[in-house]
Amino acid sequence: MIAPEEAVRVATGDVQLVGDVWPASAEPRGSVVLLHGGGQRRHSWRRTGERLAQQGWTAFAFDARGHGESGWSPDGDYSMNALVRDLQAIIGSLDEAPVLVGASMGGMTALMGEAEQKGLSRGLVLVDVVARLEPDGVERIRAFMEGVPEGFATLEDASDAIAAYNPHRPRPKSVEGLRKNLRRADDGRWHWHWDPAFLRIDNEPARESRHERARIAASRIRVPTLLVRGAESDIVSRAGIEEMLMLIPESRAVEVPATGHMVAGDDNDVFTGELERFLAAL
Repeated sequence: MIAPEEAVRVATGDVQLVGDVWPASAEPRGSVVLLHGGGQRRHSWRRTGERLAQQGWTAFAFDARGHGESGWSPDGDYSMNALVRDLQAIIGSLDEAPVLVGASMGGMTALMGEAEQKGLSRGLVLVDVVARLEPDGVERIRAFMEGVPEGFATLEDASDAIAAYNPHRPRPKSVEGLRKNLRRADDGRWHWHWDPAFLRIDNEPARESRHERARIAASRIRVPTLLVRGAESDIVSRAGIEEMLMLIPESRAVEVPATGHMVAGDDNDVFTGELERFLAAL
């Protein structure tokens, strides 16, 4: 078992980002930066980071701003521009251009970052994220994240909520692992470990603007790109994947069976196997 080193920190403007690093334990092949989705934490990449280190990759996973141990934005700026600036700061702290692996929000951040600063990465892995997201799936995620503003009385209640939202993921035998994803308030109730200001009201014009920006960004990508879709995702459709394949010249797509939007967590072994095959071809 490879354990991550002590947390690493990167300052980016008004926020300090906190991450883990798994140093390569085989002949060094490069670096990989793992970017989690909205409402998640860097710990969702632990098993992937361990396996990559065994393959000779130095893997980094950071909590996004407003999530986990990273700082909350004092002015509530959780825009894509802010996330891209944070990514640029992370990569600026490294000695080389890494491969970027991003899930959902992290994938969009990687896409925008590479499109707007050529040479930021040597490859992209976009996990269940495309230019045009399915609105019904997006609304279901938002409803889950906004669903219990008063927090949970117990960890078991939080586990029940996760199981109801994501039936694809096997339910853990113990709820103790949820302590990393929740914070306990003074009143004893458990809240998700991210800044409530992270959620913003969406509207159709905003969605269309994001789609156009993402579509333009995808058309500018010139590094090898792997698109990973959860076969039962309600966020990313096959039509959305086809659009990305047309927009990104050096791209290919894989679909992970029996997984939803949280592909890497629903079946980490299959997901990481696909990732390792992509990395081996670089």
